[in-house]
Amino acid sequence: MMGIQQFRLPDVGEGLVEAEIVSWKVKPGDTVKLNDTVVEIETAKSLVELPVPFAGTVTELLVPEGETVPVGTPIIAVQTESAAGDEGQLADDMVPAIPDEPEAGKIGGESPGGRTAVLVGYGPRTTEAKRRPRKGAEPAASAGSAPAPAGGAQPGTAVGAAGVAQPGPVGAPVPAAPSSSPVAEGNVGSVHVLAKPPVRKLAKDLGIDLAAVTPTGDGGIITRADVESHAAGAQVAEPTVAVAPVEAAPVVSGQGDTRVPIKGVQKVMAQAMVASAFTAPHVTEWITVDVTETMALVERLKGDKAFRDLRVSPLLIVAKAVTLAARRTPIVNAAWDEQAQEIVYKASMNLGIAAATPRGLIVPNIKRADSLTLPDLCAALNDLVATAREGKTQPADQAGGSFTITNVGVFGVDAGTPIINPGEAAILAFGAVRKQPWVVDDEIVPRWITTLALSFDHRMIDGEKGSIFLADVAGILEDPARALMF
Repeated sequence: MMGIQQFRLPDVGEGLVEAEIVSWKVKPGDTVKLNDTVVEIETAKSLVELPVPFAGTVTELLVPEGETVPVGTPIIAVQTESAAGDEGQLADDMVPAIPDEPEAGKIGGESPGGRTAVLVGYGPRTTEAKRRPRKGAEPAASAGSAPAPAGGAQPGTAVGAAGVAQPGPVGAPVPAAPSSSPVAEGNVGSVHVLAKPPVRKLAKDLGIDLAAVTPTGDGGIITRADVESHAAGAQVAEPTVAVAPVEAAPVVSGQGDTRVPIKGVQKVMAQAMVASAFTAPHVTEWITVDVTETMALVERLKGDKAFRDLRVSPLLIVAKAVTLAARRTPIVNAAWDEQAQEIVYKASMNLGIAAATPRGLIVPNIKRADSLTLPDLCAALNDLVATAREGKTQPADQAGGSFTITNVGVFGVDAGTPIINPGEAAILAFGAVRKQPWVVDDEIVPRWITTLALSFDHRMIDGEKGSIFLADVAGILEDPARALMF
C-alpha cells in the first residue's frame, strides 16, 4: 500500500520561526532514501541542508525556491510504501507496523519542546511487529472506505498545519494507523476518544475538542489529518497550478533606486546590533602595540612540525592572548542576566570570531577555546574560517559565544568601535598590522605596529578592569613570553 507523506519545515534549532527555501536538491519523480538531503534552506543564522525523514518517490515540491515560509509548513510530498503486501509475501505471520504519526524524538516526529526531529543523528524511525488478524476477524477499514474528513475537504487535498487545505495528489490514500501502535486514551468532554500524544498536542494547540473530531484511523483512532481537517472547517481547497522556482530579485524603481528585502542573517544582525547598542552602555578603549615579536613568532610557528598543514596568522596569537588575559579578568567572559538581575561568569570561553560573508555578518565561536593548546586552537580557527567562507556554518556553531574578536585589519582598517555581541560582555577589534616608525631605546626604527580596540559593557566592566584586560592582551602581543605569567 502506498501513501503520500508531507515533510514539514522543521525548527532546526535556536527557536527559529521561518526559513527561506534556497535550492531544491531533488525534483518530482526522483527517488529518495531515508536521510537523503533534499533541500537547502537559509535560516536567520545560516544555510542548512535538510535530510528527508522517509524514503520513497518525490511527487511534488510544495514551496518554490526563494520563498520564505514559517516552521511547520509542508514543503515536499513523497510517496512512500506504508504497508506490506498480502500474506504470501512473508514467511511467517509477522509484518512491520509503521505508524502514521512519527514517534516522538525520532526523525519526523516531535522532540521535547514541540520541535520536529529531522537532523541526522536522531536515528531512523523504529518499527514494531504485529500479528495478522485471525481469519474470520472483521477486517480493518481501508483508506478508501474511511469516512470523509470533517469540514468538507475534498479528495486530493491535504490540510496544512494552519488549518488551510493544501493541494495534493488526487486519489492519494490516507495512511491508516495500525492498531498496535502506541495510542493514548483519555476522556475529552466526557467522551472516550483514541488519539496519539502528538495528535492530542496538536488539538490542544488549535483549541479543538477531540470529542468533536470524526476519526478515520484504523479502530476509530483520531489522526493528525482528522484534526487538521476539522480545523479547516468548511473551507474547500481549490486546484492550483504548480509554481516554478523563482529567485528573489531586487526591485528597481522608476527613479533608479533599488530596494532589497531585509531578511535572513542581515535582518537578525540588524536587530541584534540595535538591541545591544541601546541596552548595554558601551565603553571603548584603544591601545597601540608594537607586535614585532608576535610577527617573528608567527614566522617560527609556520615552520614548526606541530603546525604542519595549518595556516598560522597573527589572529591566532591574539586569540590565545585573549584566553590567557581573561584568566586575570574573568568579568570579560561573563554575561548580564537582566531578568534574574545577576552577572553570570562563564565556566569556559567560547571564543567568537566575527566573519563577513555574502549573506551578512555571522559570529561562529570556538567552544572551550581557553582549554585548547595553541596547535588545537589554530586548527579550530582554520576550520571556523573555512566553514564560514563556504556558507556552511550551522546555528549550533554560532550559539553560546562568550567573547568576540573582530579582525578589521584584514580590510586595512586600523581601529573602530565595535558593538558588543548580544549576551556577551566585551568585544575586541584587531586592526591592521603595518610597518611604522617606532621609538626603541631613543631611536626611531621600523616596527610592526597594530591597534587594539576593546568595547565593553559598563554595567559589568568598569574602566579599571577593562584597561587591565586590554593591557594584558597588548603585553602578550608585545612580548609573547609574558604568556608564561598567566
